[in-house]
Amino acid sequence: MTLEALVKQFADNVAAQTDAIFQPGADPDDRHGDLYIQAFKELRAQGDAGREALASLFTHERADVRVAAASFLLRYRTAESKAVLNEVAQRKGFFAFEAGQALKRWEEGTWALDPE
Repeated sequence: MTLEALVKQFADNVAAQTDAIFQPGADPDDRHGDLYIQAFKELRAQGDAGREALASLFTHERADVRVAAASFLLRYRTAESKAVLNEVAQRKGFFAFEAGQALKRWEEGTWALDPE
């Protein structure tokens, strides 16, 4: 699978998971979460080229996708990831909470999404 296809798989499944969470009566199956995590693992296996490809999502139209990409890339692109997360954290709602939690875990030293 190409880097672009993996990035699309990551973004599409983050969005699908979010949409399912907010849908009344949604199936608790987390297949979308599994799929975007798998996409990240495959991107990570490509080294910095895969991480750079994922960083393209920092400007995605959906806040949930931006937050997910920035959360996974905190170690690799710390300043840019923190900027994305801080921007979303200033808002209200679920994505602001997620962004704030990612930043909190980073500052505490407990963040471990891409430890390599």
